[in-house]
Order: sequence, then structure tokens, then C-alpha cells
Amino acid sequence: MDEKKWYALYTRSKTEKKVYDELVFAGFEAYLPLITRIKQWSDRKKKVIEPLFRSYIFVNIQVRDLYNVLALPGAMRFITFERKAVPIPVEQIEAIRYYLNEKEFVPDDSIQLNEGQLVRVKHGQMEGLIGRLIRYQGKFRLVIRIEAIGKSITLTIPRTLIEPIAE
Repeated sequence: MDEKKWYALYTRSKTEKKVYDELVFAGFEAYLPLITRIKQWSDRKKKVIEPLFRSYIFVNIQVRDLYNVLALPGAMRFITFERKAVPIPVEQIEAIRYYLNEKEFVPDDSIQLNEGQLVRVKHGQMEGLIGRLIRYQGKFRLVIRIEAIGKSITLTIPRTLIEPIAE
């Protein structure tokens, strides 16, 4: 029996929530990261919950289930390399979850970091994850970029959780 791995499933435009529901109904473990944004129309503003990555859902499945997932309405294809579905490291899935849930931090001024520097998460759920420091946000938080599914996700993370690493 092969083990389950996370894969990025590409869906038809604006069908992420429907495909997610189909996946769950079919008994597959799926993760659709959602974010609340403020949308501006000419006459009003409204909070809208939408996917963090448009047209992508993450599924935790065995290799033998790849075609069963693709048979679901709205599912288009997996992210592939050399015609094989590419597993997404569980650390990147956890980084996304952390990004959407993280709220608390402990201030620490002692860490000296420069913008553009390569950094690693040294504590917490994302321990070991590597990204690039984009900028400081306030006195105690950093914005770092981490590659996931060939796209960048920007995390705002406490300075105390980061350590510099050599290029």
C-alpha cells in the first residue's frame, strides 16, 4: 500500500469550492486555503471569502487515486513534472495553514536580518522551512516569501521564529 501524499489539483476557474465539496463527498482529504478580502465596487465594499490560490486545491491521496480525483467534475489536472504528478512537501501545506492561522508572536530585537536574505524557520509548525526575507512589517514581524506549487506565498511571521542561513 503506497502512502498518501499531498498534490496540487488545478480546477476550472471559479469552481474551487464546488470541487472541494466533491472531493470531500467522495471521501478524499482535501485542503482549500481560503482568505477574506475586501472587494471594492463603485457603490460599496464587501468582505469576500476566496481561495488563496485561484484554481488550486490540495489533496492528500495515494498515487492510485490520481485518476479517481481527475474524474470529478471541475478537476482539470495535477501539477506535473515530466508527466508525473508532483507531491507537495507536507511542510509547504503546513506553511500555508500557519500563514492563514498565525496570530501570536513574542517580540525579540536581537536578531539582525537584512531584506533579500535567505532565512529558515527555526521553531514551530513550519520548522525547517526556507524562504527569502522580503521586508520588515512593524518592529517585530517579517514578511518572507516561500515557494509552493511554483507560486510564491508571502508569510508574515514573528522575527523570533527566523534565523539567517548561508546562500
